[in-house]
Amino acid sequence: MAVDLLGYVFAALIATGGIIGFLKAGSVMSLIGGLVFGVLSAIGSFQVSKNPKNIWFSFVTYGTLAVLMAVRFLSSWKIMPTGLITGASLFMVLRLVLGFLWPRNKNS
Repeated sequence: MAVDLLGYVFAALIATGGIIGFLKAGSVMSLIGGLVFGVLSAIGSFQVSKNPKNIWFSFVTYGTLAVLMAVRFLSSWKIMPTGLITGASLFMVLRLVLGFLWPRNKNS
C-alpha cells in the first residue's frame, strides 16, 4: 500500500495556512476553516492510503474547498491565499480523478 504523501502534505499546508491567517490577521474563521479542512484532508489521505479506490471523502473535501476558495477569489481577485488554495485544491481533485481512472500497476 502506498502512502498518500502528497495528500498529507496538502492537509498540513491547509492547517498551517489557517493558523497563519489567525496569527497575522486575527481571523478566527481562517483558523477554524484551516483546521477543519486540514483534518478532513488528512482523514481522506488516510483512506486513500489504505485503499486507492476510496477517493470519495477526499474528492468531496478537496472539491468543497476549491469551490469555497474560488468564490472568495472571484470576489477579491487576490492570489494569496484564495487563488493559491483554489488552484492547489483543483490540482488535488484532478490528481484523485486521474489516479482513480488510471491506477498504477504494481508489476510495472
